[in-house]
Amino acid sequence: MIDKDRGEHLPNRRPDRQPPHPSWLPRQRRGTTPQMIGRYPDFDVLETVDTWDAATKEVVLARLDEPGPLRFFTDDEEPTLRALCDACTAQDREPRVPVAETVDAKLADGQLDGFQYADMPDDRDAWRLVLAGLDESARERGASPFAETDDDTRHEIIDELSQGTLSGGTWDRLNVSRAWSVCMRAILSAFYSHPWAWNEIGFGGPAYPRGFMRRGTLGSREPFETPGASSEDAARVVQQRPQEFG
Repeated sequence: MIDKDRGEHLPNRRPDRQPPHPSWLPRQRRGTTPQMIGRYPDFDVLETVDTWDAATKEVVLARLDEPGPLRFFTDDEEPTLRALCDACTAQDREPRVPVAETVDAKLADGQLDGFQYADMPDDRDAWRLVLAGLDESARERGASPFAETDDDTRHEIIDELSQGTLSGGTWDRLNVSRAWSVCMRAILSAFYSHPWAWNEIGFGGPAYPRGFMRRGTLGSREPFETPGASSEDAARVVQQRPQEFG
């Protein structure tokens, strides 16, 4: 059992310096969140849908549509893509935010970031190289393809990718640190653009044309907001006791 008041859910307070499995959070009671857990179990951003203008409503609600088949990535690449997206967003069971499908759709439609690192290939090529590299790294560890490895091996490979320390084979064709940045921008953008993720973090959704009533008033909530399952402010705790959280 995680003791939130003692900060046991914060990585630097834990013996392995890793975050606990998100299942320590309460079950969602209203609306939908990834895996039906979250810090705001009684919050559902979709209850405010009538405060959005028509264009916003159309865009946001379309994200709830059942995703179609992938159009950019191949059948061989799909398992590795899903394994990477799930691991990076800590989604290991349904309901899941369809991160893989959102990344795929943007690449298929050519909706890129609008810039490209001078020492990196086109983002579409970078993604294919990253997925190939993940499978190679898994096999080098005597495991199956990346999607079939155990959680520890998968997280170890992802950690090395994030540190830019993977090398050899396909990785030598990339600036690995930049490759991590390319992938994570796409993954996080896909995840946090979805209303289910908004429910998980208590985000109130589009503010236009509704606006805010409590602007500049600390410690107060908007009428549509609900209290979290924990009253502690993680950012404030870290600021007050920096020596404990490193």
